[in-house]
Amino acid sequence: MTDLSAKGAIVTGSSRGIGAEVAKILAAQGAGVVINYRQKAPRANKIVAAITEAGGRAVAVGADLTTPEGPVALVDAAIENFGSLDVLVLNASGGMESGLGEDYALRLNRDAQVAMLQAATEKMAPGSRVVFVTSHQAHFIDQVETMDAYEPVARSKRAGELALREFIPALEAKGITFVVVSGDMIEGTITATLLDRAEPGAIEARRAAAGKLYSVEEFGAEVAAMVTADVATGHTEYVGGAGDFLKK
Repeated sequence: MTDLSAKGAIVTGSSRGIGAEVAKILAAQGAGVVINYRQKAPRANKIVAAITEAGGRAVAVGADLTTPEGPVALVDAAIENFGSLDVLVLNASGGMESGLGEDYALRLNRDAQVAMLQAATEKMAPGSRVVFVTSHQAHFIDQVETMDAYEPVARSKRAGELALREFIPALEAKGITFVVVSGDMIEGTITATLLDRAEPGAIEARRAAAGKLYSVEEFGAEVAAMVTADVATGHTEYVGGAGDFLKK
């Protein structure tokens, strides 16, 4: 799949940050994009407005992916507004927020990812692609320790990746490819801000170890590129600083 014209896409967690950047790029390439938000409708509507003003197609849909109806609402919106669902970018993640329950990280980063995948692939045609976004700190958590404040999130995201990878044979049978994008800490994200608050100096230390941390815009471009990249299903694309993890 190299041309996104007349294609429908869902980008979870796309009302801000990396997801918003990915959505804008996919829309600029011709895709109709479902912008997903959990609570902040005005923020999501701004992303839709920016896309439509640039000549693209997008719709904002409020959906909590940890509920049974959340994933279904996004799939329905893609089909109803754009006629098909050809791209699913699993970008939404979390777990450092307060007041959402001790098991929230696992419910969002594993269970909701699987539910979203299952709902989407019921409607996706052969030639479609699923992209899962994770971090080096999560992808390599069984080999490399991470910061205490981030470990529960990292382990839940790794559990999510492993659970999703179990679907690869079934996806292959449907002609759907699955790709993982693993990135280092990203400058300016909510996770980075919360981590630096919990462990002051954490971001600077990681920047020194990696040599450079990608911006939201830079990483978003890398994620969007994997939607159409000519790679085998199951491929993991490492973005920034992976050598520091791979050699450990």
